[in-house]
Amino acid sequence: MKIGQIVEELSLNILAGERFLEREIRWGYCCDLLSRVMSKGKNGGVWITVQTHMNIVAVAVLTEIACIIIPEGIQVEEEVLNKAENEGVVILSSGMTAFELAGKLYKMGIVSWDD
Repeated sequence: MKIGQIVEELSLNILAGERFLEREIRWGYCCDLLSRVMSKGKNGGVWITVQTHMNIVAVAVLTEIACIIIPEGIQVEEEVLNKAENEGVVILSSGMTAFELAGKLYKMGIVSWDD
């Protein structure tokens, strides 16, 4: 499934990386512990986190995660969004909780990273 399809289906807001919405998503992960994401993340994933600091961009680049979704309408600083844009990382936001987002993604066919 393409990021753009997820954006449309879940009415997500695009905060950074709009030009990369054609990337494929094959799996999903929900975690706020960056070291855990670094050990489990892999190419083509969608990552749900409440973290909004600069290090989320670095983790996404390192693991080649396709996009990050920030739940609960949490604000992301412009500096982080600019870095994501420069690094080719898609950052999306939603008013839904991480739990709700994960459930909806799973129903859409996005499986866990270890499936």
